Amino acid sequence: MVNEMNLEEFKGVFVFAQQVDNEISGIALELIGKGKDLAKDLGTEVTAVLLGSGVKGLADELAAYGADKVIVVDDPELKEYRTEPYAHALSSVINEFKPEIMLVGATAIGRDLGPRVSARVHTGLTADCTQLEIGDFPINPIPGKEQKHNQLLMTRPAFGGNTIATIACPDFRPQMATVRPGVMQKLPKQEGAKANVVEYNPGFTPDNKYVEILKIVKSVAETVDIMDAKILISGGRGVGSAENFKMLDDLAEVLGGTVSCSRAVVDAGWKSKDLQVGQTGKTVRPNVYFAIGISGAIQHLAGMEESDIIVAINKDETAPIFDVADYGIVGDLTKIVPMLTEQLKAELAK
Repeated sequence: MVNEMNLEEFKGVFVFAQQVDNEISGIALELIGKGKDLAKDLGTEVTAVLLGSGVKGLADELAAYGADKVIVVDDPELKEYRTEPYAHALSSVINEFKPEIMLVGATAIGRDLGPRVSARVHTGLTADCTQLEIGDFPINPIPGKEQKHNQLLMTRPAFGGNTIATIACPDFRPQMATVRPGVMQKLPKQEGAKANVVEYNPGFTPDNKYVEILKIVKSVAETVDIMDAKILISGGRGVGSAENFKMLDDLAEVLGGTVSCSRAVVDAGWKSKDLQVGQTGKTVRPNVYFAIGISGAIQHLAGMEESDIIVAINKDETAPIFDVADYGIVGDLTKIVPMLTEQLKAELAK
């Protein structure tokens, strides 16, 4: 059992500042934004942890988005992401600087790194959190049980999204969570910010455990990342076929939007996985989200309910998508979508 004294040593909110090819990933900036909220409630500061090779120049960008401090581990061994050296670096930073909270993005890298680091530093990890806040645990006092304050309450969907669980890690530190890209919001950029940088290098011993990278193959994405799109035209199983998506392409073209889809569409092989919105896809928050032929299962809603305006088109008036939609049209999408496209084309041509 970890005694109380040790827990007291852990202070501050740390964020893993993921970078790839010396470019900060958006999730790092979103986590700093969320970290600032948590730090405010705890009366502490946010530290970004930047791992890589030749990455010191990125520290000011992290400061511009709110990082009070940046710990940089700069070493040729960290040029590309590899599990072993990165896990060694982040675990060493945690053991050395003792953060109370450690946030990691639930990206391909973060999902590999987070669990390994939490195991090494002997703490818990809550994956895929949709909400993080500081509060009491247990949330409702239980007679005869100590209620601890200033705990990180980590909320995530459980049982396939059918219930929401709030999890805490009261006895170990740091309290670790992974968060999907697109769930938290980054702060406005403060131009000209200069980072308070702390350089730290735990030393690396490349031995037989370090994977050797032979070749990196980058897939060339023709499409806009749906997470960056301001207008999404999203189709579901109700669209009926891959050919019918042509209607959605036409609507997207008129509006300057991007086509996305539900999981059923990916499973049917009509669209690629990188266009999928939802619990097993991407979390999006565009200005306008068209849900066309999407019933609105809870797993899909988890990925798009933060959109500013939601327009649903579905022939089933009892579809759950209408519960979150701002505007709903009940009817046959194969008739409605082309009519809508024509009307918009005429309006925009004026």
